Amino acid sequence: MSTSKTILITGAGSGFGEGTAIGLAKLGHTVIAGVQISPQVTALRKKVEELGLQEKLRVEKLDILDTYDVKNALKWEIDVLFSNAGIGESGPVFEIPVELVRRNFETNVFAPLELAQQFIAKWIKAGKSGKVVFTSSMGGLFTPPGYGIYVSTKHALEAVAEAMSDELKPYNIKIQTINPGAYLTGYNETMADNAFRWLDDDKNFTKRADMKAVFDSLLGTPEGRLDPTEMIDAMIRIVPSDTGKFRNVVPQFVEDMLKEHQLKAWENTI
Repeated sequence: MSTSKTILITGAGSGFGEGTAIGLAKLGHTVIAGVQISPQVTALRKKVEELGLQEKLRVEKLDILDTYDVKNALKWEIDVLFSNAGIGESGPVFEIPVELVRRNFETNVFAPLELAQQFIAKWIKAGKSGKVVFTSSMGGLFTPPGYGIYVSTKHALEAVAEAMSDELKPYNIKIQTINPGAYLTGYNETMADNAFRWLDDDKNFTKRADMKAVFDSLLGTPEGRLDPTEMIDAMIRIVPSDTGKFRNVVPQFVEDMLKEHQLKAWENTI
């Protein structure tokens, strides 16, 4: 059980972030929904008004790569940081432009780490407990073809979170990860599209049609198009909680698959 908390959610302009922001506000938590771009602010504020949640849900522009947005966010007094903002680059790792790799790490690892560090420092100085929850991925624990760069950012986030979890125990600051399976929020589909901005049949070894077949095999099955309501419900439960597991994989069949995959990894051959 958890008492009412003040929770900041990054990447709350769509998908899991938006659904979780609304769900937590409905439960009585005070939520600051940080969204990346101004049009998302207007759209979500309108939705908040229609739902009658103005007292509990505040929408603010928070692009985690914008220094001024971040500086402004650090003025807010919060109990929980739900670090959910992220982007995904796709395509063959042996051909993807490294500029895109850097950008993916900037959004998914460096900016979330810096934001978390600053809120953590604020809590420690104030002598108060706190909690950071990172949205990782099932891809934080295994690497499917075509998604190597995106999931490498989540692998990095897993390591960051695990170290932090131990380091911050003396300060009563808790760290968790949430690892969604392949839920149909549009995120995975648009991530798959990203490869086709640069993949060129005249220049690349990997052909566009072959890459599309890989994505279709992963995202075209029912297991690749799960109803996001299940994940949002889990996030609403996990994010404000004072107790729970460090790593939270949803749904169960994905957790089972990951455990099996990790055991098999010891037998992999080249």
